[in-house]
Amino acid sequence: MKSTPHPIQYQGSKRNLAHVILRYIPQNVDCLIEPFAGSAAITIAAAARQIAKNYLINDLNRPLAELLRLIVEFPVDTASFYEKVWNEQHGDSVEHYNRVRAEFNRTQDPRLFLYLLARCVKGSVRYNADGMFNQSPDKRRHGTLPHTMRTNIYGVSALLKNKTEFSSLDFREVLVKARKNDLVYMDPPYQGVCGERDARYFSGINHEEFVTALVELNRREISYIVSYDGRRGDKTFGVLLPDSLELTRVELDAGRSSQATLLGRDEVTYESLYLSPTLTAKLTHKPTDYHQPKMQQYALLEPLTEYA
Repeated sequence: MKSTPHPIQYQGSKRNLAHVILRYIPQNVDCLIEPFAGSAAITIAAAARQIAKNYLINDLNRPLAELLRLIVEFPVDTASFYEKVWNEQHGDSVEHYNRVRAEFNRTQDPRLFLYLLARCVKGSVRYNADGMFNQSPDKRRHGTLPHTMRTNIYGVSALLKNKTEFSSLDFREVLVKARKNDLVYMDPPYQGVCGERDARYFSGINHEEFVTALVELNRREISYIVSYDGRRGDKTFGVLLPDSLELTRVELDAGRSSQATLLGRDEVTYESLYLSPTLTAKLTHKPTDYHQPKMQQYALLEPLTEYA
């Protein structure tokens, strides 16, 4: 299979683990629903494998959700706009980036957001206390080449056009749409787990409210998967979901932590994946922990991008 297209570089994307997560999604799902879509990496990977008939992409970050819609529904215009903005940076590229960032914060134009995501440091989204995008540019690189971006945009559009619904709603409004032959994949902000504001996320969620929503999904016998907490070495991130939900938890080896490696520590990062009781009952194989093949290493949360 050709590599899966990804126009949006987004720190925290499940792109590198998508092939593992998809093992727990049955074939012939009516609709794959992502209430916290981010870069929609799971949706794109699922569409490339024709796992679902339809898709619902939602993110409370409206410019991000709208950008995904433009990529799918208007690929030619979106790619051309990106190329125009990208080509304008070859003078003082940092000054150009700062002007584009200011214009985006003023207008919330999702097309400008695509350039910022491609050019900012490590695809790492950051917001200030007022909700304004404030990440700096990567001064070593100019962002994804226009011809590469166009190829990725066209690829995603071909996979999802005429079979995808887009929204920017509270996750609970999205969950009520789920039906028994659908699959909900949730990768909520870790910020909501610890109850503190995190500049990586446009908005967080409340842990107790999230658990309540999962209780309701269980009552309705909805199949769902949750990526929620994790650990690196002996350090844990987030709170485990309660045993009362009767979820099946597996750990996914996300590879050696690049941050720990820089500090001289050989630590592997593990992410938790929770499977709902209804989903587990549908699986023909027993869910097990996933370990990277030997000698294979991913730089956790770092995007794989072609740069100029």
